[in-house]
Amino acid sequence: MVSAFRRHQMRVRALQSGAAQPDTAPAAAPEHALDTPLGQEYAALRVALHDNLRSLSDIASIEARNPVKVEMARTFAPWIEGVLQAGEQGQAAQDEILVWNLIWAIDYRDWDYALRLAAHAIRFNLTQPERYNRTIPCFVGEDIAKLSLDQQEAVPHEVLCRVLALIEGHDMPDPAKAKLHKALARSFTRRADAFDPAADNAPAGGKAAYLSEALDHARRAHQLDSSIGVRSDIRSLEKALRKLAPEGAGGDAGEDDEETE
Repeated sequence: MVSAFRRHQMRVRALQSGAAQPDTAPAAAPEHALDTPLGQEYAALRVALHDNLRSLSDIASIEARNPVKVEMARTFAPWIEGVLQAGEQGQAAQDEILVWNLIWAIDYRDWDYALRLAAHAIRFNLTQPERYNRTIPCFVGEDIAKLSLDQQEAVPHEVLCRVLALIEGHDMPDPAKAKLHKALARSFTRRADAFDPAADNAPAGGKAAYLSEALDHARRAHQLDSSIGVRSDIRSLEKALRKLAPEGAGGDAGEDDEETE
């Protein structure tokens, strides 16, 4: 159990981390020098982190690791809160502790926390641990999309939308971004299937609004990666939209039929 004093000390030292940089800084400052109290704090936490990583490697079950990660993350929470506060002031350093906690938070599905860490890491161009060969925007977008595609209820719809906004404009392989658009297409389709016109949050366009969003994302996924597996989604969505269209009304629901066959 970390004492209140140690939590405060970690948070204050983390708040001092990095060198002031503008929002458009190309990268975070280097990791902390070991000859300062800040650097010594960071080094001690890195030792704890790597002890944790070794302990996790001894657990064969991925499912069993996640509650352990939740407990481990509590050790680093005060430091990370200080790092995030420093980030709000335009300060950041490369931080292995924050990046690993981002990875863990996705694994144990604390979405608000994961996206807070992701926003900081992306803003300051933090790098992944050596074992990962993707940028953080690519990792966040692709892994959360894959989880949503593999387990439909694992990722809330709002989280997928926030992830898309977070990674927008960042370079990554087209197939990685296509997965996120596919996940959004499937999520909007599920919303259309569950549509309740009496609900307070029902969109102005009704069920068709959800279907149109789903179709847009499915087409974008296909555009980015023609082998992503959304051709049947596109056909089904176009058919569903035609059924909802007023008799004699035109539209573009079927304009891409040839392209996606």
